[in-house]
Amino acid sequence: MARPRKFEADDAVRRAMEVFWERGYAAATPQELGERMGLGRGSLYNAFESKQHLFERALRHYHAHEAPKLLALLRPPGSIKERLRALFLAVIQADVGDPARRGCLAINTAIELAGRDAAAARLASEMFARTEQHFLELVEEGQRTGEVDASRDARALASLLLNHLTGLRVLGKTAEDTTRLTRIVDELLRIL
Repeated sequence: MARPRKFEADDAVRRAMEVFWERGYAAATPQELGERMGLGRGSLYNAFESKQHLFERALRHYHAHEAPKLLALLRPPGSIKERLRALFLAVIQADVGDPARRGCLAINTAIELAGRDAAAARLASEMFARTEQHFLELVEEGQRTGEVDASRDARALASLLLNHLTGLRVLGKTAEDTTRLTRIVDELLRIL
């Protein structure tokens, strides 16, 4: 009979996600991962096969549990521009207010690994596509209500919003305050 595991896999993946989010894939050592997860090195590999496999699970966890928290800001009724502004300002506050300047794990992954790790790049790309789809739905809603010019390409506008979101998250890693980033958001919403 197999010995029962003495840890909760979802909690261990969440803890690993925090390490990868703080340090990046390359800088996260198996020792640090094991310590944060409450596992020895051998147990880490027995439970998750490899650091790479654990990282992919951590990215999926982020995709399933962290990203939706921000996207939920797009759901309330009301002006789409108000909802977009709420999302962008929440991102800015989170990034500038985070002493570790973690930013977005998907963006960090794309920057660190996209040219070297096809699986990680694919997962990051899936997260970007999901966010862009939310933006597309919002733009189309705005076009139906007259808040966004219906003659403009909705997909191009959704891509523009995604581009601004990723840019804000990168700039937020070094911004001293929110002034410049808020100015960018306000200008984006004026041209939308």
